[in-house]
Amino acid sequence: MRIDPALVVEAGVAAAGLGVWLLAYWGALVHTRSRPIAAPSAPTQEFGGPESPAVVSLITGRWELTEDAAESTLIDLAARRILEFRQPGNDPLQTTVHVRQEQPSGLNAYESMIFERVKTLAVGGVVPLTALTFRDAEQAKGWNRRLNAAIVADARSRGLSLRRFSPTIVAALTIVAAVPSLALGLAIGLQAAREVRGGDPDSTDGYGAAVVAAIIMWAALGVFAGKSRGERDTPQGRAAAARWLGLKSYLRAHESFADLPPAAVAVWDRYLSYGDAVGATRVCSAVIDLGMGNRRRVWSSFGGTWHRVRVSYPSFFPRYGQKAVRLVVKGLAGLAVTALLVRGSDLAASLDVTAQLRIVVLLPLLYGGYTLIGTLVDVLTPVTVTGEVLWVETWKSRSQGEDSPSIPVLHYLAVDDGARDRTTAWGCPSDLVARASPGDVVTLTARRWTRRVLTLRVESSARSRSQTYGEENTDQLIQHAMSAGAPALATAVRPSRVRPADLVTAEEAGRVLGSPASLAGGAGRVAIGPMSMAEFRAADGSTLVVTVASGVTAELAIRTHRGGRPVPGVGDEAFASGQWAVARRGSTVVSLAQRSSAPVHQPYLVWLLGLAVNRLT
Repeated sequence: MRIDPALVVEAGVAAAGLGVWLLAYWGALVHTRSRPIAAPSAPTQEFGGPESPAVVSLITGRWELTEDAAESTLIDLAARRILEFRQPGNDPLQTTVHVRQEQPSGLNAYESMIFERVKTLAVGGVVPLTALTFRDAEQAKGWNRRLNAAIVADARSRGLSLRRFSPTIVAALTIVAAVPSLALGLAIGLQAAREVRGGDPDSTDGYGAAVVAAIIMWAALGVFAGKSRGERDTPQGRAAAARWLGLKSYLRAHESFADLPPAAVAVWDRYLSYGDAVGATRVCSAVIDLGMGNRRRVWSSFGGTWHRVRVSYPSFFPRYGQKAVRLVVKGLAGLAVTALLVRGSDLAASLDVTAQLRIVVLLPLLYGGYTLIGTLVDVLTPVTVTGEVLWVETWKSRSQGEDSPSIPVLHYLAVDDGARDRTTAWGCPSDLVARASPGDVVTLTARRWTRRVLTLRVESSARSRSQTYGEENTDQLIQHAMSAGAPALATAVRPSRVRPADLVTAEEAGRVLGSPASLAGGAGRVAIGPMSMAEFRAADGSTLVVTVASGVTAELAIRTHRGGRPVPGVGDEAFASGQWAVARRGSTVVSLAQRSSAPVHQPYLVWLLGLAVNRLT
């Protein structure tokens, strides 16, 4: 099989041009990277300056924002007596946050965001520390994006941080992008000219294609160069970081400082908030969570000590999560395509077709052989893993039709086995992943090459392990806060402010019932104190009742349904069984009950429950 030298030259021209730009881009990354602080200040108990803990977290963390920025700000609000942490037992997870000042003054933008987050969730001025997390991924992403932007703005206003790629660098990279763009246009133009010389008059269209391709590549590389790459250091920022690293050295030398819980801020004052900012507080960082958490950096307690695990999620290669049978079929199909192409290439040679096209024969051959060998080794060498579940997330779904919701069929399941501080998520079928929740200790068997889980067994649940240090769990703390005197009575009789019809539409109810539905009785809402109901009725007589409860009534409702099958990823907790599905988010419980003579398709109920819970304000 002969390769056309002209084609090699044209490809080489395009590749060389792109290589020039990539080299320039790599040089910009190296030039703008934040360097480590070579000579930090000596250990000192003096604060390093007027910077807030969030800004200190940025500059001492190599100008990369992590969860420590928000966590340290929350602790600092307690150190300034705006909030208060109380830990009734030995377990820091039992900590509650109390609002001491309803309208504090002197807060900056990101401090106000965190205070409002606590105040909004608080019932009677109290919220469990573990209830501060977001349950909606988009909401958490947007909130954290605004929070981080406010912190970066503060650091920049103080001269401590700069945009990593300045306008000058972006402009320079955009100018250099003309090199690969012109190279690509030249390569396409040379090919068109060669075809013209070969007697093909229609190939003159290639000159226009060369111009279009060059413009598109230049614009694409310019946009890519302008994307934010984070922050970089400044001389003032490096000097400030060195001072704060001196405090970090002092705090790390203290034997028990890293194990202090958030409630210790009452004694340690702002030392605890700044200690969290510089990464010297292991327990505080593990307990406090003000977002969905970073799914790629997850705290784990497996093995008896807290540690952060870096998680990667396989998705690029099509083998991930696949069944062995399907991969075997794909491998055989690749070999079959190779056989057809070999015969076709012989025919092409007899017809004097360009020889370089024969190279495509190698692609299905390599794919088929690689897939078959990999699958065989994968089936013969399964692995068994025991560890803590770090993250559960939907990976792949199957469409049920144009008018029906998609059903998850495969989930990411990240498990920490304690062997390393890095792990790769597995692909777990949805029927197996329903057994496990984050924090559970599980034993699974899986195939390493495809990352597919075969069996899953829960060894111990997260709830039983969380009671190791004390008698109360988070649910009991919520009930205790809601039952504290007058606030509990007010909650018990306060009318429901959530309309069920705002959480579920008639169209969505019709999808669950299998035929068009409408609200019964016009408004379709009946309110009884802290409970509100709406009924959707289909033409065949089947109904869907949506109930929203709050306060003590909600607690009783969720307790009644905890015997059902747990549903991960919906609200703070969710359960389903038979014709009903119930979920709790904060102090509000949403329940769906279907009454129909036809069999109930429970995945549809769970899908609609997730939509309703996400619409709670």
